[in-house]
Amino acid sequence: MADVVDGVVSQVKEFLTDAPVNGTRKTPATPEGMAMAYTSLLLMAVLPIFFGSLRSVRYRKVQMVRMESGAKPETMTRKDAAFFPLIASAALFGLYIFFKIFSKEYVNLLLTGYFFILGVITLTHLASPLINTLVPAAIPNIPFHLHFKSGSGDQEEDIINYKFSSHDIVSLICCSIFGAWYLWKKHWIANNLFGIAFAISGVEMLHLNNIVTGCILLCGLFVYDIFWVFGTNVMVTVASSFEAPIKLVFPQDLLEKGLSASNFAMLGLGDIVIPGIFVALLLRFDHSLNRNTKTYFYSTLFAYLLGLLATIFVMHVFKHAQPALLYLVPACISVPVGVALIKGDIRALFAYEDYEELTETSSQKPAQSKSKKQK
Repeated sequence: MADVVDGVVSQVKEFLTDAPVNGTRKTPATPEGMAMAYTSLLLMAVLPIFFGSLRSVRYRKVQMVRMESGAKPETMTRKDAAFFPLIASAALFGLYIFFKIFSKEYVNLLLTGYFFILGVITLTHLASPLINTLVPAAIPNIPFHLHFKSGSGDQEEDIINYKFSSHDIVSLICCSIFGAWYLWKKHWIANNLFGIAFAISGVEMLHLNNIVTGCILLCGLFVYDIFWVFGTNVMVTVASSFEAPIKLVFPQDLLEKGLSASNFAMLGLGDIVIPGIFVALLLRFDHSLNRNTKTYFYSTLFAYLLGLLATIFVMHVFKHAQPALLYLVPACISVPVGVALIKGDIRALFAYEDYEELTETSSQKPAQSKSKKQK
């Protein structure tokens, strides 16, 4: 009898001990849930590159207009591309040390505030054209111009020169509501809204001036990604501890738990933006050929998709986190080079520069003005 009582007591203790753990344990992913999660991540990766690339063509035209007035182009040089993996490594390791020394809650609190402000501004920049069309006609569209400069005469320099309207303020308020939702709940949908906005804006505004610069950047980050994922646990630790919209996530248990799901598959924004700015460069190269086709853009975008599929496949075969750039970089470089060899565009591909024409015209303008003065 005593043995029976002891057995019942031990089972009760085991149940009480395991119950809290089981309550917080992640729901195992089903094949359907995994398929939905990774399909969604693929779409959320490809679409920002597609739309960001289209916007980068328009942004280049704005840059060219600014260059005509003497402004320098905002583009990445070969030196910047070579040093970028080192800077990224220092930043990544610094975050790792911060998470080891300080409380994760305090570090994430500081980062959350920073990304909240940045996310609201970025989301407003992208959503303003859509929201402005939905603003009621009762709200007048009053223009404003915020202009803050330093110096005077030839040394005058614009610090802030921004034009906006009352409708843009409405857009800012709407996007701030999403930001408040992110601060309050840290919901994965709000995280993805900010993440997609960051990705589109990054592909749009971060310009590589030529293919060589892009190859230097991708090859450097190829080594960076392999080292920090396979060589150490730094990348995985920071990615799992960093509560900020620098990654896209989608729940694998959405079918079981709905919007309160918690077992997430994730993809870092770096795996979208870095190949994305290279794909965007190829779209601008397509435009420079004046062939009414986008062969290099679509072929490289498809290669990027295949690289992501290879990453997911290998990750599930070996049951280990994979450096996505290990598969994305060879795909994104080899495909456009192969297409260029087939089509006979290899010289044009490596000779293309985003701002070569304006560099020539700007160098000619001083010579022309000097000749006029001499006359």
